[in-house]
Amino acid sequence: MATANTVTGHVPRTAPAGASLAVLRAETRLFLREPGSLFWILVFPTALMTILGLIPSFREHDDGLGGRRVIDLYVPVAVLLAMIMAGLQAMPPVLTGYRERGILRRMSTTPVRPSALLGAQIVLHGAAALGSTLLVMAVGRIAFGVRLPGQPFGYLLALLLAVACVLALGALVCAVSRTTRISAALGSVVFFAMMFTAGVWVPVQAMPDTLRRIVQATPFGAASQALDRAASGDWPGWTYLGVVALWTVLAAGVAIRNFRWE
Repeated sequence: MATANTVTGHVPRTAPAGASLAVLRAETRLFLREPGSLFWILVFPTALMTILGLIPSFREHDDGLGGRRVIDLYVPVAVLLAMIMAGLQAMPPVLTGYRERGILRRMSTTPVRPSALLGAQIVLHGAAALGSTLLVMAVGRIAFGVRLPGQPFGYLLALLLAVACVLALGALVCAVSRTTRISAALGSVVFFAMMFTAGVWVPVQAMPDTLRRIVQATPFGAASQALDRAASGDWPGWTYLGVVALWTVLAAGVAIRNFRWE
């Protein structure tokens, strides 16, 4: 929503670069003061993977998994878990709270557009998810000997698509939630559904054939398969990447269409 400047009558369309950077710095300080969000995004996925890696049977090679170990499958799962935490649990309540308290409406009357705040939140939570990814991969490699991705370019492409998808889904939750309570409830429902399809409880590769085919049509089921294939040294598969990209476009389109600043 554009608001005219009361002095010049000019309608500012974008925030000045300096103002946008100031918003990003301010939001970064606030984000770093939230130990809960930092724990669940940065620490919990690695901690969960570490606990699973300490189970002796999870470190044994399994012929049913193509000679791989269960812990090898859980590294991509932990990576996706960090993204889900950032996009569906941490980000929606922040943005919905800003709108509920009228902060976005007040910002619309200044040269700093509300979109600068939205962009800052997307950058921060996306960066936190990617930082958690590096931590998961480092601990997996050092502590449990999990090999680094054999197809690094394909892994990076799948990773970036998955980050974009979860942030689009988080923006969609914000768009359709009028209050913080609604966003928390809706985000939790989507959160647990996405955790299942990402393979947090049962790796997608170990699911029954019919269930696996269904899960692979979901954004994080497809992302899990794409990351796993790239980790094994194969190309992620255009089908899996296409499923993630399609969900990203659909979620972003609906979020943009329904998002309200007030």
